Amino acid sequence: MITLTEAATERVQRFLANRGKGVGLRLGVKTTGCSGMAYTLEFVDQLEDTDTVFDANGVKVVLDPKSLVYLDGTELDYTREGLNEGFKFSNPNEKARCGCGESFTV
Repeated sequence: MITLTEAATERVQRFLANRGKGVGLRLGVKTTGCSGMAYTLEFVDQLEDTDTVFDANGVKVVLDPKSLVYLDGTELDYTREGLNEGFKFSNPNEKARCGCGESFTV
């Protein structure tokens, strides 16, 4: 299961409304960085047959089968800290992060 905080839900809904189209938000992982994996986030305009879809506060969160293994149980938040703002992943499967915070390992 994937969950979104209220702040993340509002931000995604605002992005989708501004785009004027989109089914939901795709979360995923890719191989990169010093620790091995990095999170990906993109808008979904069309679902694939192999996608798993979660309803998180009225937002469709879409994952491919490979990413679901690594992201199951993750909560997505949207935070602002000073001049920095963005989505923050809280993943219970994460074992370590690299020093720069761009990649992680499970």
